[in-house]
Amino acid sequence: MEKKVRKAIFAGSFDPITNGHLDIICRSSKIFDELQIGVLYNPNKKGMFNFEERVELIKKCTSHLNNTKVVSFDGLLVNYCEEHGIDTLVRGVRSGADVEYELQMAHMNKELNPNIETIILPTATKYSFISSSLIKEVLKFDADIKNLVPKVVLEELKRKANRGK
Repeated sequence: MEKKVRKAIFAGSFDPITNGHLDIICRSSKIFDELQIGVLYNPNKKGMFNFEERVELIKKCTSHLNNTKVVSFDGLLVNYCEEHGIDTLVRGVRSGADVEYELQMAHMNKELNPNIETIILPTATKYSFISSSLIKEVLKFDADIKNLVPKVVLEELKRKANRGK
């Protein structure tokens, strides 16, 4: 009998991807045979990085992981999962507020597709305060964020800042 491949997806906007995101990605890649990193495509949302830049940065940040791939989707995540044979959603949480929100989402996703499970992983304590929104906020004040984002992301952020001057 052939062993079933355990597939999961960790989805988000990743604008930008942070060390907290990478913590969840690396740990999840050890649990599943295949981990997709799903980048939500929303043409109406203007971010710090455009969609293509975000995908490319994630690919660079995860190139050392041989069982991950970066994918894009729009619409409902559960529909993407059903179309691609994925039965597990991975969600990262930093705080109690995140847990409350993610539980609500997990229940809704379960209602929409009873075959999909949600795994909630707490991020490492040292990354528990990091969010993409907070990164963008402190960048406005030239804060040192080298311990908060991957080196390749930091380089791109600096490049964008220099271009804007």
